Amino acid sequence: MSLRILSLAVREELDVVASRQRARQIAQLCAFGSQDQARIATAVSELARNVYNYASSGRVEFSIEGETVPQLLVIRIEDQGPGIANLDVVLSGRYQSRTGMGMGILGARRLMDQFDIRTSGSGTVVTLKKLLPQDAPLITPAAIGAMGAQLAALSPNVTLAEMQQQNKELLATLSELKTRQDELVQLTRELEDTNRGVVALYAELDEKADHLRRADEMKTRFLSNMSHEFRTPLSSIRALSRLLLERVDGDLSPEQEKQVKFILKGAESLTELVDDLLDLAKIEAGKIDVRPVAFEVGDMFSALRGMLRPLLVSTKVELLFDEPETPLTMMTDEAKLSQILRNFISNALKFTENGYVKVSATMLPKGDAVRFDVEDTGIGIAEEHQQIIFEEFSQVENRLQHKVKGTGLGLPLCRRLAGLLGGSVTLRSTPGQGSTFSALIPTAYDMMPDPLAYRGTLAPADTAGIPVLVVEDDRSTMLLYRSFFRNTPYRAVCARSVWEAEQAWAAQAPAAVILDLYLHGEDSWRWLAQTKNDERRKHVPVIIASEVADRQKAFSLGAEAYLAKPVAREELLAQLNALCHVH
Repeated sequence: MSLRILSLAVREELDVVASRQRARQIAQLCAFGSQDQARIATAVSELARNVYNYASSGRVEFSIEGETVPQLLVIRIEDQGPGIANLDVVLSGRYQSRTGMGMGILGARRLMDQFDIRTSGSGTVVTLKKLLPQDAPLITPAAIGAMGAQLAALSPNVTLAEMQQQNKELLATLSELKTRQDELVQLTRELEDTNRGVVALYAELDEKADHLRRADEMKTRFLSNMSHEFRTPLSSIRALSRLLLERVDGDLSPEQEKQVKFILKGAESLTELVDDLLDLAKIEAGKIDVRPVAFEVGDMFSALRGMLRPLLVSTKVELLFDEPETPLTMMTDEAKLSQILRNFISNALKFTENGYVKVSATMLPKGDAVRFDVEDTGIGIAEEHQQIIFEEFSQVENRLQHKVKGTGLGLPLCRRLAGLLGGSVTLRSTPGQGSTFSALIPTAYDMMPDPLAYRGTLAPADTAGIPVLVVEDDRSTMLLYRSFFRNTPYRAVCARSVWEAEQAWAAQAPAAVILDLYLHGEDSWRWLAQTKNDERRKHVPVIIASEVADRQKAFSLGAEAYLAKPVAREELLAQLNALCHVH
């Protein structure tokens, strides 16, 4: 369903200003925030100015598409001018013009969710689309009528009014920036006031944590060792008791048999107790819950930078964080990964007198893991000691050892945690030159051996067939799709969220996508819009499979097909064959 809101002619320069004002008013009535209102108004005004400058006349139309929230604001700007001869060059950003031609087009494309332009010798049509906020009320024909009543006639001083409005927006932005600056200044003062106390508290907590960790490790080792020590004699007692009861070495009197049975029962009770102690030791030693969450490596680096800066007790040592060139998103236990890096950095700072400690993250070529490096210019570690430091309670004697405190548990703990996350820890070091501790951590933590879950990489046996990305959170529906693809040219690559879909796409580009519109309450409309607005992905066909009936909005956002659940196998395969050109 498409609901037309307003249509404006662009013939004079005053009409350009009017289009900007109308765009802002309509955006406000559609419940967009002030920033989005400014974005929409700016995009419309830039394109309307292009119409006036290069085509003399044209038209701007505003409409609403969609029967469900979030609806879609569609703005169409058309003219009957000579067209744009160098459109591909303009869209690439390489076009050079004295008049600034092309800048408005590029700016409008960045400001909206979707952008489409068609040009020929008889004119140009630009279509802008932006999804309304998730909490915006559903706009009905009655609401459109009320909206038209609120769009009163333009005042005679529309240019002055628009300039005043832009000045208000600028003043509001400056005021907000000033408020934030004042808050930052106040926060900086508070941080400076508490810095000394934080440093002292951190040192005290670090020392107490070392004591607690040592006590916990000692308790775990005691339980484990004593359990194993008890098992051998108890097994002997049980075996000998059974031999006596079986009369292997002679007959027993009734009283003797009764006593041996008491011995056997006591041994069995003690064995059960030892088994319970051993299970407890296993829990203490390794049964740790992993809580994977999606996070940006850059955000984790920012938190580590603020957390570890108090450890810089010398101005001769600099703590550097080499931010990734492109955003790195991971799905693993951020707290445990952060703990590994904190231990690496803390050790590096302890044994570095001059130079730097640099932290960096690098995505591996396959995209399935990230290598974290902590490089220092410290005293280094001899090759014969590089394995010893990863053993519990083991430390290497050196000239700085008496100055720093440690339990010898930090690095063994790092190795355990890395293994728990499915990764590993390595060391490269040269005495007198420094060390580099590395942790190789999978991009996505493998939570369970679930063939339906995305694992970050595909097993060789799973790489046959045309990959179809199935974005579906219902397990039974996902199994249904897999059964649909049996004995067909297609292979299902399953994802239960938008984040998993992004990771699966990064690992291997699909030939097609089957998309459910609501994933555990997650709105996938915006992911569809972003996918179809991405030059690298827009060619991949998307089939919507949903219980929500909003075909027109799906097609407007770029979907190639729309199937209502429950999906029929023949219909789905027919759509895939047509879209993937499989005969």
